[in-house]
Amino acid sequence: MIENQVEVLVAGEEHLRYVSLILQTIEDAAKVRGTGIAKRSPEYVEQKMREGKAIIAFVDQEFAGFCYIESWGNKQYVANSGLIVVEKFRGHGLARKIKEKSFHLSREKYPDAKLFGLTSGAAVMKINTELGYVPVTFADLTDDEAFWRGCQGCVNYDILQRTNRRYCICTAMLYDPHPKFHKVDLESIRF
Repeated sequence: MIENQVEVLVAGEEHLRYVSLILQTIEDAAKVRGTGIAKRSPEYVEQKMREGKAIIAFVDQEFAGFCYIESWGNKQYVANSGLIVVEKFRGHGLARKIKEKSFHLSREKYPDAKLFGLTSGAAVMKINTELGYVPVTFADLTDDEAFWRGCQGCVNYDILQRTNRRYCICTAMLYDPHPKFHKVDLESIRF
């Protein structure tokens, strides 16, 4: 993939024609992976685009990927969700570009919010870690009931229900712009 062939941008009204393709790509990926991706309605994805809270990617002007952001808990938490890359464009770093753009959009719109995501994919976990996210328990995430209702469309929702939202197939990851603990430079400590 050549760099100048890739466009990763904030989605807007002009991208509404891609909504059904985005939803189909998400559904297809969930089936192939055998893991859950929460289903969203066309209206929901359209709203994210109209609000400037979605990222869309193209390769040679062909739809290649998508992600959206949503705030929860009175804007104290922001989730980057629905990250998807069309199969033929995978393995070229496009997911990283989409995730980075989503991360920066989230920080711009909600500079004091904690960013979080739920993922079952190793590649997304790696990208999140490189962006400064750390694995956390589900208790560290928003307690906003609307967020957790969004998981109802996932094939693994019964696990989340049975464990009273303590465990699921996904890994919870959190970026805190104001961490309580900072990394310690072990070389600067004298024993």
